[in-house]
Amino acid sequence: MGKKNLFKLLPKVDELLGRVTIEELVLSHPRQLVLEAIREEIELLRDKIRNNISEEEFLDILPNVENNIVQRVKVKNLYKLRRVINATGVVIHTNLGRSIINDKIMDHIKEVVTHYSNLEFDLANGIRGSRYSHVEELITKCTGSEAAMVVNNNAAAVLLTLNTIAKDKEVIVSRGELIEIGGSFRIPDVMIQSGANLVEVGTTNKTHLYDYENAINENTAALLKVHTSNYRILGFTSSVSSEELIKLKTQYNIPVIEDLGSGVLIDLSKYGLEYEPTVQDALSRGVDIVTFSGDKLLGGPQAGIIVGKKKYIDAMKKNPLTRAFRVDKFTLAALEGTLRFYLDENWAVKEIPTMRMLTESIDIINKKAETLRNLIYDYSNIVDITIEDDFSEVGGGSLPLEKIPTKCIVISLKGKSIQTFERMLRDYEVPIIARVYKDRIYFDLRTINDDEIFIIADGIKTVLKLFKECI
Repeated sequence: MGKKNLFKLLPKVDELLGRVTIEELVLSHPRQLVLEAIREEIELLRDKIRNNISEEEFLDILPNVENNIVQRVKVKNLYKLRRVINATGVVIHTNLGRSIINDKIMDHIKEVVTHYSNLEFDLANGIRGSRYSHVEELITKCTGSEAAMVVNNNAAAVLLTLNTIAKDKEVIVSRGELIEIGGSFRIPDVMIQSGANLVEVGTTNKTHLYDYENAINENTAALLKVHTSNYRILGFTSSVSSEELIKLKTQYNIPVIEDLGSGVLIDLSKYGLEYEPTVQDALSRGVDIVTFSGDKLLGGPQAGIIVGKKKYIDAMKKNPLTRAFRVDKFTLAALEGTLRFYLDENWAVKEIPTMRMLTESIDIINKKAETLRNLIYDYSNIVDITIEDDFSEVGGGSLPLEKIPTKCIVISLKGKSIQTFERMLRDYEVPIIARVYKDRIYFDLRTINDDEIFIIADGIKTVLKLFKECI
């Protein structure tokens, strides 16, 4: 049979739409997706004919058309933003959504966003209210600040602060603190967009208090301290603390702003981690405005949190930029739920996933590793499966030098590509993101929840079954 006759065997779009399997598919999926899948499948068959597929092969694959269309539609209908399992050991993984929210908060979020809410309505007085009121009191309780407000991320928090306090005026900052944050955004660029004039002092590795003082003039609006949370300069270095800057604030009546970046409310050194300046410490030293992220060490949703003196916060709330940076009801509901845990430190460490992962004991992690190993042990005759000591990372531009002891399940394949194995795990129904090093794949149990162990085990076994005959 020649190509012309094979083309005649191709099913028509209308014919396929009339088949029972496809009719059922249209009832449960958008018709446009079904049509796309049908046309793609027919075009694939055309390509095979053009590439000289044999009659026998063509007749073998023709009955699979309906099933192939069904699979295509299922793939097309998947959400682009999906759940994945983080087995990398990076706790605040920016590419994987940074901090995850405690599932106990989700019932409240669902209640708020699937119904009308008092987002900007004062229930007590029956008049319009402020969306910031839902979290401001909690933030001030947790941090000890006079006032607080929330915007959509920390870059916006810095920009709004500088625009309000220092537009068309000068802000002094150390050259050693002109950091670049994620996505190639840089502090100097944010400052320029705020309308403030950047005045750099000192050098990359050394800045002294007199550098700031020598730069002060009648046009100086603020002194800016940027915590280098995502890197460290070691060796021959010197920097000026916010506590030292307070001396200049008092002498020259100039506000001090501190961008803490990661924004932690708990002294992590109590849990065996490196000390990271807390928001409370910065405020207690006399800093006027502190900005930080909501989805890093705080463990909440993406947000930029601004705390400090009421007169400055009130001015920011009136700034027209505030509307452009404002947060929605999803963020406020998640942030309120997260902040409530901070009313009790023990509660926060236990209930906020980021805090729990960072402080979880090695014994608990080892038990999770043993559980996972036992679930996949039946395949130890075709692959090497071991539990090994390793280190997790904080991530999210926080505590860059911190290495947290952990346990990993490590798999090495016999005669098969570990890169192919890793890709197939990413293609699993719940994508599993692990790390590959020297032809071995590591599953770090620190960032794996208890209920995810069974999903990972099923994913590993599913992929290994596909490999089994070839290994």
